[in-house]
Amino acid sequence: MEVAAQIANDAGGSNDTDDLGLATLPADKGENPDFGFLPTSLTQQCQSLIESYHELHGYACLPNILWKSRLGPFIETHQELRQLLRKASTTRSAKKSNEGFARIATTILSLEILASSFAGWSAIYPQAGSRAQVILRRNSRSPQMPLMDFYLYPPKYLSTAAIATLIPPAGHPASEAALPV
Repeated sequence: MEVAAQIANDAGGSNDTDDLGLATLPADKGENPDFGFLPTSLTQQCQSLIESYHELHGYACLPNILWKSRLGPFIETHQELRQLLRKASTTRSAKKSNEGFARIATTILSLEILASSFAGWSAIYPQAGSRAQVILRRNSRSPQMPLMDFYLYPPKYLSTAAIATLIPPAGHPASEAALPV
């Protein structure tokens, strides 16, 4: 499923990445920009990254990631993302809910990658990169890219479960803790 194409089709737009048509579209289309300008190859790679992460760690944490990243106001100001959020939040199908939250995360991660020029994406798609910067700058309270930080630069933390398994058993004398020679 092409995320950018699906979002663009939901809004009645197209996803022609060869001719982005950004010269004719104002950078600020109110509060509801068409996300069809996102390169298909980028959105596919972002979707693959997000799906592979959540196949390992579960999709239940995805809404929490979006919430803790303080992306709620950003999602609420964009009609397409708001509609996806509403559908994902109210559907009774876990699969459809997961797909909806993954589409939201894919769109935002794609915007962040374009706006930050990660791996040269904005050099390849300069008009799309500048448009992503305008969208994020207009709706951002901080210069951080929360989903890039989460998915591309995961936090290094101590796992309490791992620490618990490495604690030596109680009642052993200190002399047993020495390594054998």
